[in-house]
Formats: sequence, structure tokens, C-alpha cells
Amino acid sequence: MTAAPTKPDEALAALAAAGSAGLLAAAFLFQHVAGLPPCELCIWQRWPHAVALGLGLLMLSPALRRLRALRVVGLLSMLTAAGLGLHHTGVERGWWEGPGECAGGQAGDLSTDALMDSILGAPVVRCDEVAWSLLGLSMASWQGLAALALAGLWALSLRAQGSSSASQ
Repeated sequence: MTAAPTKPDEALAALAAAGSAGLLAAAFLFQHVAGLPPCELCIWQRWPHAVALGLGLLMLSPALRRLRALRVVGLLSMLTAAGLGLHHTGVERGWWEGPGECAGGQAGDLSTDALMDSILGAPVVRCDEVAWSLLGLSMASWQGLAALALAGLWALSLRAQGSSSASQ
């Protein structure tokens, strides 16, 4: 049986990892319960949260929970998630183009058969269309903001760990 986090830095890291678990759960609920399939960029945004969740699970081990590197990777993963959320928001708002997988690709010089294969193989969900929004912000925007908040928790965990080791 592993002990629960007892130090402030451990509690902050656990809260950050739990936040990522919550965001992943929400994404799967939107997908499987609300019937909103994810686009390619939505899938990309899930990966940093999966990393953070994995870090949280690693930190259940008393032998690993004091590793500073886990907090650094957690912070970097949430900054990555925030960046992906901002990028996806820009694609949705037409500020820049998304990856080719999100727009169905370009016809270019494709033959009729190749073009038909490309159309049939294209994703159903486009990255440049908002599937859900709240208060004028898309799901990608909310994920990016939440990831920034979680990055803040990882950063506070790093800071608390540094101050607790300095006072010992």
C-alpha cells in the first residue's frame, strides 16, 4: 500500500495529475456520451494529459515521488498541451491552417481514383470547425486554458519542492 502525498509539493503535483485525468475523462465523455468525435488536433491535445496522468501514477511510489524530473516533465507536458490548445484555437478561428489531416488534404495533381481514395480516407471531423463552445470559447480553447492552470500547479509543485529542500 502506498502512502498518500503528505508534502505540499506532492499534493500540488497530485492535483495537477488529477486535473489531467479529469480533462481526459471529459474528452472521452464528449466523444462517447455526447457523440462529438475528436478531430486530429483534439487527439494530439490528449497526449500531454496522458503523460501527466502517467507521471501522477509514478508519483504514487514513495521511491519516485521526490524526483524533481517528474515535476519538470509534468510542467513541460502541460505547456505543450496549452500550446496545442492555442494552435487548435487559431485553426478554428482561421488565423492559420491546421495539418492536412484536418482539412481533408488538397486535390493537387491527383488522379480521379487517388482523389476518391483521399476523400474516402479523410477524417470526418475537421479541425477548423468548432464542435462545442461555452462563453464564446471552443473546447480547444478551454483545454488550453485548463492546461495553463495545470502548468501553474506543476510549477508551484517545483517551487514548493525547491523551498522545502532548501529549508532542510
